[in-house]
Amino acid sequence: MLLSLAGCKKELIQSPTNAIPAGNAFVSPANFTNAILGTYSGLKGGNYYGGQDGGSMATTPDVLSDNLIICSQGRKSEQVFFNFTFNSNSVWNMWPDAYTTVLRANYILTNLGHLSAGTFKDNVQGEALALRALSHFDLLRLYAKSYASAGAQDPGVPYVTSTDPTLLPSRTPDKAAYDMVVADLVQAQSLIAADNGEGRLNKSAVEGLLSRVYLYRGEWQKSADAATACINEAGANGHVLANTDNFGSIWLDGDDPATSEVLFRVKIIDADGIPIGVGYEQSSPQGVKPEYVVDNAFYNLFAANDVRKAAYTGTTVFNSENFVYIKKYFGRATGAANTVDFKALRLGEVYLNRAEAYYNLSQPANALADLNTLRAGRYTGFAAGAETGANLYNAILLQRRLELAFEGSRFFDLKRLNAAIQRSDFGDQAGGAGPQAPVKLISAGSNLFQMPIPQYEINANPNITQNP
Repeated sequence: MLLSLAGCKKELIQSPTNAIPAGNAFVSPANFTNAILGTYSGLKGGNYYGGQDGGSMATTPDVLSDNLIICSQGRKSEQVFFNFTFNSNSVWNMWPDAYTTVLRANYILTNLGHLSAGTFKDNVQGEALALRALSHFDLLRLYAKSYASAGAQDPGVPYVTSTDPTLLPSRTPDKAAYDMVVADLVQAQSLIAADNGEGRLNKSAVEGLLSRVYLYRGEWQKSADAATACINEAGANGHVLANTDNFGSIWLDGDDPATSEVLFRVKIIDADGIPIGVGYEQSSPQGVKPEYVVDNAFYNLFAANDVRKAAYTGTTVFNSENFVYIKKYFGRATGAANTVDFKALRLGEVYLNRAEAYYNLSQPANALADLNTLRAGRYTGFAAGAETGANLYNAILLQRRLELAFEGSRFFDLKRLNAAIQRSDFGDQAGGAGPQAPVKLISAGSNLFQMPIPQYEINANPNITQNP
């Protein structure tokens, strides 16, 4: 046997046929283009933007909050989140998907020296920085305290900038990690191209993300400025807020990529086999079978002339019971069921970011103007509102809840606002009859707003501390 091994020595030291050393993978511009596309694919992980049942950006932030009721006729998917019975062994496991994206971005950033100076190198660097920032920001939203409630040493998540596989990082303090998110996005803004095509970040998208992050930090002027830069940059490239006539096409992926209000979408094609809508419903010969239905109290907040009502929801009869289901991810006009792009950032949110920032800057006229701009694109026959004071603030928050429903926002908004999760006394059926949510209230500031760190990560890395 030893002689055989000796005779095979040359064969044994060959590189694997399905991999190449990192130093050889980042040589030409084509290599970097492939690498950046691979980094975007990390966002489609099964517990991230491409998730369905075990925790996903499309469903879980609404399952954890007050927009939905679990359907008695469904598979009881994500029940541990709806009932708040999750633990470190049964958790929204975004951790590996987000850090996979971070690692891929870091490989690009580590090897930038192989590229010649110029716009191509700048753009690749900008995209990698923005993807690293987005992934860490999403991890912070899920596993750490809100920025406003965190102390200087409260743990965030490890902000990883290395590709060292032996690294055992501790949790970067929450506020320091947020600082690093901002630093990456600000640098990305100065480097990234104005247009990278569908499914890739660009300058206006990075500015929109900055407006979101600054809003989470309560940095109102910076949020307003970033939102303004985003709106102006997007407009210069033909992207405008959808109106009442074309808003519905967004959710069928029938919107024109050249003018759409979607600033960044996670592209999902039929061949990916990622039906992100399955976490909400499935078609069947007996009708649409809902997993989660719209809470009746929330459903009643959609006015009859609100185009979002028909774009976001539908009615079905299943097993002789009436339900209001979520059809935002029902699918394109043709193609695989429940398969559509995930709209990660839209101008609608950016206008609302700026409206909220303006209100907190004591600029009510500007806040109202943005609010009315958004509402004019969502209500047929809209007459400009004239709210003031607390009514204006409440109107902004109401529109944020309506606009971003079922898009991965509600739980995180309640968390950053230090608000309670208060569910209604309605049941799962249309009109409010049927089984109710067993957990009605999660108090503001509860530890349940911080998802447990996955137990396998605690076991593998002694430097990671668990959430209380």
